[in-house]
Amino acid sequence: MKLARVVGTVVASRKDPKLEGLTFFLLEDLDGKMKPRGSIVVAADSVGCGVGEVVLYASGSSARQTNQTDKRPCDATVMAIIDSIDLADGGSLYSKAEG
Repeated sequence: MKLARVVGTVVASRKDPKLEGLTFFLLEDLDGKMKPRGSIVVAADSVGCGVGEVVLYASGSSARQTNQTDKRPCDATVMAIIDSIDLADGGSLYSKAEG
């Protein structure tokens, strides 16, 4: 899985019938220090995320392993919304509560 921030929404009024009912977001990949990598991916949402949240997403065949994306042509899917990331040294890299 990869770490990303939700930076936008994608609306497609015409799409393959297999994609009907899915919500899509623009994700910006983050590095291990929560800095943007500069790459953007469109991902289906399986957990109810929103713009601004930090998420974990899977790509490739793993993206089709959720109830919402099973047997659908998805190459990236949001699998989790991050609440916090704690470091082994006791520090905190990210906390949703702190923004």
